[in-house]
Amino acid sequence: MLTQEGRVALADIGDLNQLKSELNGLPAVDVGDYIVELPPEKRAIAFRLLKKDPAIDVFEYLPPEVQEELINSLHDNQVVQIVEAMRPDDRAELFDELPAGVVRRLLQQLSQSERQATARILGYPEGTAGRVMTTEYVWLREGLTVGEALSKIRLSDEDKETIYYAYVTDNNRKLVRVVSLRQLLFSIPDALIRDIASDRVVKATTETPQEEVAQLMKRYDLIAVPVVDREDRLVGIITIDDVVDILEEEATEDIQKLAGVSGGDEAALSPPHVTLRKRLPWLLGNIGLYIGAASAIAPFQGVISVVPVLAVIMPILSNTSGNVAIQALSVTVRGLGVGEVTPEDTLKILRKEILAGLGTALALSFALGILSLIWSPPNNRWVALVAAMVMAVNVIVAATLGTLLPMGLKRVNLDPALISGPLLTTMLDAVGFLTFLSLISVALRVVDHN
Repeated sequence: MLTQEGRVALADIGDLNQLKSELNGLPAVDVGDYIVELPPEKRAIAFRLLKKDPAIDVFEYLPPEVQEELINSLHDNQVVQIVEAMRPDDRAELFDELPAGVVRRLLQQLSQSERQATARILGYPEGTAGRVMTTEYVWLREGLTVGEALSKIRLSDEDKETIYYAYVTDNNRKLVRVVSLRQLLFSIPDALIRDIASDRVVKATTETPQEEVAQLMKRYDLIAVPVVDREDRLVGIITIDDVVDILEEEATEDIQKLAGVSGGDEAALSPPHVTLRKRLPWLLGNIGLYIGAASAIAPFQGVISVVPVLAVIMPILSNTSGNVAIQALSVTVRGLGVGEVTPEDTLKILRKEILAGLGTALALSFALGILSLIWSPPNNRWVALVAAMVMAVNVIVAATLGTLLPMGLKRVNLDPALISGPLLTTMLDAVGFLTFLSLISVALRVVDHN
């Protein structure tokens, strides 16, 4: 990390040389963190102190909003140099965040090869392997010898994202084999690549969802996966650093959806207007849902006035069944997200949740029954029995819905996290209140009749 002297150097022009020396000697990720922490008006000053190569590395670690800010504050030739040197996949990610006019201007100023590589990646749908792959990889003809292959790698390694694997293609650029750097180093120079390379290639297509690629790499302990087009031609690779970003992105998106936050780009330090834009739609939608839940209560205001203890019991009933639903929902969404379970496992998971729900239902209904007995006046002790019964049913229904709804969405190829916690709990509130108050109304008529 930067020293305290380095942190204050921007305030004193005389210390810029010291800061320049310190910035250029630090890891790119630490410099990126330092620049992000600076006031906006000083970020460009600090960035300009970096030499060309460190500046390129640091730029890739900056969040999109800071990258855009620097692009607007730097001269065009500085921006083009940085963007030109970026890896195609990182450049495509940057372009996704920039205004269309800025992207067009930058594309026009890139070299033809970099422009084509970027356009190819941007041509694939978001969230697919084609969109996150890099076109910088090592490929070999199967007719090469080990010695020739190593010579080719030596000449190209600085331009490639990883050289731990080399991908072997035929004359039509179709992927046929894969060979590791270890195999090449420990083979005799005259051996043919086709004789030492493996034909058991784990690969993805350009249309493969990015989360499936992450699961593939996790399953087979890979540090890179080749990506092929519909004709099985090698077009790129996805490396482990990209997969880490994918897993973080998917986990963030799922957590935010479960919590009722729209989109996946709100961070803890996001500006207030971003937070407002992401949360307000869900909150307004929840008001509509709660109006539905409240409508289930409205016809029973007379019942609640006759049995006031209901106002104490109902929040407990609501919160408990909601928590059970969120627990089942979170476990199911997480299992689907990491590939631990599939929709084919629905009955197995449902059986487990129901069995666990039965035990939970008995314990919770007993607890609510005891509390209801304590709180109810002597002439309304029967309320405890109704509350215990409804609690037991609600818990079973909550566990069931928390499992079935995400599984159903996954089966029709939708994101299971679309079933947010607030949405599910509000649905359960409406059903639970309606059931509970209806049974209380029936019980009151029976008691009055007797």
